[in-house]
Amino acid sequence: MDTLTAIHQRFSANRFDQNRPVSAELLDQLIDAARQAPSAFNMQQTRFFAVQDLEARKVLRTIAYNQAKVEEAPLVIVVLGDLNAHEQFEEVANADRQAGIYDQGLAEYFTNAVRTGYADASRAHDEAIRSGALAAMNLMNAATSLGLVTGPMIGFDQDKFRETFLISERYLPIIMITVGYNAPGNWPHKTRHPVEKLLERNGRPGEKNAFSA
Repeated sequence: MDTLTAIHQRFSANRFDQNRPVSAELLDQLIDAARQAPSAFNMQQTRFFAVQDLEARKVLRTIAYNQAKVEEAPLVIVVLGDLNAHEQFEEVANADRQAGIYDQGLAEYFTNAVRTGYADASRAHDEAIRSGALAAMNLMNAATSLGLVTGPMIGFDQDKFRETFLISERYLPIIMITVGYNAPGNWPHKTRHPVEKLLERNGRPGEKNAFSA
């Protein structure tokens, strides 16, 4: 399935075929697609916590306010953001330097900028959410192209998730995604606003536009 078709066919699923597991190969493909998403300075702070065991999903369901799809979907992925990724950025910079993307001088400059800029906890928090959201969207579109359905969720107790699954405070739970095969009862792709309602086509400084007060 091509990218535009996957984007237009993706929908948020609540029902999953409980008799069809998601293979390890498909899981790897999903994470491989998700990790291609951009992040500031290429920090790559997004991590993925997969829950597949049925008993573990039952526990996760209680953390997600008893939403049945968390238990019924054969795979649940919790997208996490590493709030301390800036501290290890030198590894990323060296990899990009060795790949010939930029030279040693820029590697050192970027490393210093990242370590200094994202030492601010609020900035690191916001950047983790932005990067995690981009990765999550990559993952869901990839799932659609592979014949799977997904359900993105923010309805879960982050603190309880951390406590139950022994996740360090270093990692921010960003979004939970149920993954599996389609089952009867799902709504199709919901309606969207028309383009003309969403788009200012040629914004100019000092001129009123569709989003002016």
